[in-house]
Amino acid sequence: MSKLVAFAAIQGAYNIVSKAEGKLKKALDTYSATTKLEFPNTAYYLPIIYSLTGIKVTDLESAIKPMQLARKLLPPHIKKDCHLPYLGSLLDAGMAALFAEEIVEAIRYVEDPDFYQPGVEDPDIENGKIWLGAADDTIMRKRGVEFVDGTAPGFAAIVGAAPDSKTAKKIAEEYQIKTIYVFMCANQNGTTFAEQLIEEGVQIGWNTRLVPFGPDISAAVFALGFANRAGMAFGGIQPGDYKKQLAYQKNRIFAFVNALGEVNAEWAANAAGAINWGFPTIADTDIPEVLPTGVCTYEHVVANVKHDELTQRSIEIRGLKVTITKIDIPLAYGPAFEGERVRKDDLYLEMGGGKTQCTELCKMAEMNEIEDGKIELIGPDITDVKKGDRLPLGIYVQVAGRKMQPDFEPILERQIHHLINYAQGIMHIGQRDISWIRVSNQAVEKGFTLKDIGTILHAKFHQDFGNILDKVQVTLYTNKEDVDKLTERARQEYRMRDDRVEKMTDESVEIFYSCTLCQSFAPSHVCVISPERTGLCGAYNWMDCKASYEINPTGPNQPVEKGECLDPKLGQWKGVNEFVKKASRGAIDHYNFYSIVHDPMTTCGCCECIAAVLPKCNGIMTVHRDYTGETPSGMRFSTLAGVMGGGQSTPGFVGHSKYNITQRKFILGDGGILRLVWMPKSLKEEIKERLIKRGEEVGCPDLIDRIADETVGTTEEEILPFLKEKDHPALKMEPIVS
Repeated sequence: MSKLVAFAAIQGAYNIVSKAEGKLKKALDTYSATTKLEFPNTAYYLPIIYSLTGIKVTDLESAIKPMQLARKLLPPHIKKDCHLPYLGSLLDAGMAALFAEEIVEAIRYVEDPDFYQPGVEDPDIENGKIWLGAADDTIMRKRGVEFVDGTAPGFAAIVGAAPDSKTAKKIAEEYQIKTIYVFMCANQNGTTFAEQLIEEGVQIGWNTRLVPFGPDISAAVFALGFANRAGMAFGGIQPGDYKKQLAYQKNRIFAFVNALGEVNAEWAANAAGAINWGFPTIADTDIPEVLPTGVCTYEHVVANVKHDELTQRSIEIRGLKVTITKIDIPLAYGPAFEGERVRKDDLYLEMGGGKTQCTELCKMAEMNEIEDGKIELIGPDITDVKKGDRLPLGIYVQVAGRKMQPDFEPILERQIHHLINYAQGIMHIGQRDISWIRVSNQAVEKGFTLKDIGTILHAKFHQDFGNILDKVQVTLYTNKEDVDKLTERARQEYRMRDDRVEKMTDESVEIFYSCTLCQSFAPSHVCVISPERTGLCGAYNWMDCKASYEINPTGPNQPVEKGECLDPKLGQWKGVNEFVKKASRGAIDHYNFYSIVHDPMTTCGCCECIAAVLPKCNGIMTVHRDYTGETPSGMRFSTLAGVMGGGQSTPGFVGHSKYNITQRKFILGDGGILRLVWMPKSLKEEIKERLIKRGEEVGCPDLIDRIADETVGTTEEEILPFLKEKDHPALKMEPIVS
């Protein structure tokens, strides 16, 4: 390894730590020592420091200790006659720099609270608000699911700027096509990669996987902090267990650094810090390399990589496996484009969204009834309308296969949303008969037509569901009378499907299904899904898992024989226990499906909601991850998830989906939905119709009005008078805890 690398990185770390010490001293002189120091709406304090040392930085005074640790980590400067190996010193210097930079960025939130946009997924470019700063916990958990299920295989931390904006756009789109996130920070002579993308009209933000963290090199801590928070939230790694944390990062978070432009000493220090995580640096300039393997999977620092080879070379060096299948349409295609928005000034054609009718229906057909690959458009196409026009649209997909079943129809139909959205310049919102599609000017200029929707669905259905289907035929309707006719038929199908799912019970089946997708982040978590206990993430129900197993018999959704029922009230079965023990490698040997008090199901960081017991109210509350306010449990969602995530079974707390709230078996072992005394108003509105219906089923038709929300209060003391006034049934039930 070159002595020059170690010299530069160590010198850069000294510079960073010295500047940070000065900034902390100035802040202590300017503000009270008890001034709060945090990344807004995030758990885990300052996550790099907390995850690796266990030190909780909560205010300016508590930042002194990790700053002292950063100074202590600085190794001696490299001397001319030194012949010792440099890697250990390099790693220590990099870690010291990152500890210091995390404190610097936290102080920035104090000194300039409007510099970053906490909790925002897309930057406010029109008003010059580009930088997003630390991802809040809602974003982190939402995006964390993508790293769990493999739709986001890793992230590229891009430091600096490309030689020109067109090169920046090309690099960004190559990563998007490969479904890799791009985290951006630092500048090169005042120019940033994010600003280059804006110049080219590229949409940036979490929704397009092009995330502008900050204009300075210190913003690199937001990328590494995101990774460490994933380790604690999903992997159940305890704060301070740095060995497990860094091993987790190397083996599970596939990230790397792209250094674009001249690399100075402070950049070198950050690159050295990233090596601790197993994240290599790939540069486009002639810098000293660190080629021996050791900490990283392959090389540590690689130089002189050409821009047209950068993405592929980076993927190879990190050891990433990316699978891409070319879709024969004139647009770039991949999950990274799902979050794109087609705004009014870029709109060419609009279908649905309340302006016209847009309906989607997928139906099973006999093998001899359809022709594979046949795509038919009945009515006008894009070439027949002018910019700004609207059309109705009916998408009718027919599938046939020896393993195809009617139960799989809604699972396939649900994929239409994602699959259309993956096309660059096409926006799809909603499903069923409330879909909304927008086509951008850019897409039309590249030659996109409505028949390309059929091309997408035919190719992706075969690719993703080839185990159950052999033929796919797509018919697209754009004449109003045809769309209305399809819509009438579709609505009848929707009603029959809903009735079929609603009537299923846990007692009516002998097989449940596992879901171990989240084990890539939470090794001891095993989600078992039954008809009346949907997956915690909200993405999988029993029928989804059944379809998934048929599609991929060796995948994450495996059949689990219930076996003997050990406790019908709490929901425990011998066969499930045996499966859970084996799948969790002995970490968990049993849990109950229907209880929050007695050995509840394990929870990972991907859950949609978390319920908690409120002893004073003799009931429970639940909160969804989109709500960032206080709750009567004394903890926000982010804190709750930190307390009980990572695959633990925590009595008094349990994760669940939004839909599960109104399922018949929801915490039935503890009294059921009549125990629910508090939930955020937004969640109450979202499930209003189902909540009213469930209240009627349990003999309390006005239950929804008796449940408190944040407008009533956010402590047990505040909501208890309301519950008494409304005569909430939970107050008359037996004690929830003894």
